[in-house]
Amino acid sequence: MSVVETKRPDGWESYGDAQKERVGFFTDTSVCIGCKACEVACKEWNLIPEDGRVWTGESYDHTSQLGANTWRHVAFVEQRKPLQALLEAPPAPGDRTAPSAAPGGDGSTALRWLMESDVCKHCTHAACLDVCPTGSLFRTEFGTVVVQQDICNGCGYCVPACPFGVLDKRHLPATTDPPPAILGRKEDGRVWKCTLCYDRLKGGHEPACAKACPTKSIQFGPLEELRERADARLAKLSAEGWNGAQLYGRDPEDGVGGFGAFFLLLDDPEVYGLPPDPVVTTRDLPEMWSNMLAAAGAMLAGVAALTLFGSRR
Repeated sequence: MSVVETKRPDGWESYGDAQKERVGFFTDTSVCIGCKACEVACKEWNLIPEDGRVWTGESYDHTSQLGANTWRHVAFVEQRKPLQALLEAPPAPGDRTAPSAAPGGDGSTALRWLMESDVCKHCTHAACLDVCPTGSLFRTEFGTVVVQQDICNGCGYCVPACPFGVLDKRHLPATTDPPPAILGRKEDGRVWKCTLCYDRLKGGHEPACAKACPTKSIQFGPLEELRERADARLAKLSAEGWNGAQLYGRDPEDGVGGFGAFFLLLDDPEVYGLPPDPVVTTRDLPEMWSNMLAAAGAMLAGVAALTLFGSRR
């Protein structure tokens, strides 16, 4: 059995004959131009409330991170680093004798601007599914992970369970099922995140963000096909000497069984605000419960022994 066959999404097999081919995203950051068409398309199609109307000081990044009202987030990273690994190193800070930028053979400089459109990873082993007490979070027939807001009780267990900080509760007045006016306006409080446009998938359409991306940085399709495409793209960039090119989330053997939405990055994941070695946060729960039960059993045995010996005196 191949590695791919052994890494099937949790809960996916329950669909039986209704199971579809697993689909996902491959985001190639080397061709991302930071236009934010993906953010706009996502908000328009999914009717997501506006956000990001603050000055973050993080280049052109006005949302900073994914959240209940930001299902696509374009990060902007300004670096004093050459685009290609074969270029000369930039001058040391404070060295006024050196040129302000190190030119390369292709006319480029040691300055570059990294852009990356982040999104929910739709993990193969998703901790959010493990901790949801109502079944609001579920695995679709396409292998993606979706929240059903009509049965989400806002407990928030899934928020810390996600190793990527994707999930968040919506801290805005409720727009559906509002309470009677006499009781005031309550906060929505439910969890919202990327659905990979589940409604569009069921209609045979690609997600809105991928449809709107002008450079095809965001690519949608069968996950295995995307992995092959990503491998070929990485080989091309490596042969051309691009600095720091690497795949993130492509490996089915990683801590979450591989991502349903993975990336080609031009630097380490930490540079983009991503965890370098994510692990499903519920991985050790069975062992933790076993240890707790063993400790509880030992404590009860100790109490029983003390009670028995004490009664004999």
